[in-house]
Amino acid sequence: MLIKSTTRHIRIFAAEIDRDGELVPSHQVLTLDIDPDNEFSWNEDALQKVYRKFDELVEASSGVDLTDYNLRRIGSDLEHYLRSILQKGEISYNLSARVVNYSMGLPQIAVDDNQ
Repeated sequence: MLIKSTTRHIRIFAAEIDRDGELVPSHQVLTLDIDPDNEFSWNEDALQKVYRKFDELVEASSGVDLTDYNLRRIGSDLEHYLRSILQKGEISYNLSARVVNYSMGLPQIAVDDNQ
């Protein structure tokens, strides 16, 4: 059985990807899919931050049973982390995305104090 966590922007699978691109259930490997709908514009630094946060969360959960609940908790924590880096301006909404729905809140617009 495939154990997974799916949020709007984070998908985690207890599985490996085989040569054909299919998921093969595994109790040893977690596969992370970030922003599968390309809602955000990413740079390499921001992506690496999310991967590091994922590694931290997985490490903090070591020794705990691999369950849907535990994966959902990691997924939810990553979803909140995405919101925080969006609010800091480290990533932005992809205005060329198939659907732009501002799921993490309306974009912030800088106010010019000189006016």
